[in-house]
Amino acid sequence: MGLTITLRASICATLLALPVFASTLANAQTPGITGKPLLRSTVSGDERLEAIIRTVEFAVGASTGRHSHPGDEYATVLEGTLEVRLEGQEPRRVPAGQSYHNPRGVVHETRNVGDVTARTVATFIVEKGKPLTVPAP
Repeated sequence: MGLTITLRASICATLLALPVFASTLANAQTPGITGKPLLRSTVSGDERLEAIIRTVEFAVGASTGRHSHPGDEYATVLEGTLEVRLEGQEPRRVPAGQSYHNPRGVVHETRNVGDVTARTVATFIVEKGKPLTVPAP
């Protein structure tokens, strides 16, 4: 009986951790882009949502590829210059000291168009249990 309870607990813990690992793997598979989680917390007053804060570094020329998020992304460029392309809009250059917003579900791509590593801090307000990044065709 103790083994069954332990096995069930292990399976539950693994299933709960899958979204975290999936979002980490998505970044790990993007050459030239690295991310570091800083905070993951439930949004006050709405147990369905969580806030995730991460740093993201883009090597010169690196691109995220087309993707979307199951919630809003708010980011500030700390160093370098990024080009943000939201589907249906003209590309926007975002230099250090400026911020940008990618709305929930909107396909976009972010590319380092500068000559130094670009560094950002990004905050995501997303639905719990969903992958942070959803690749787009």
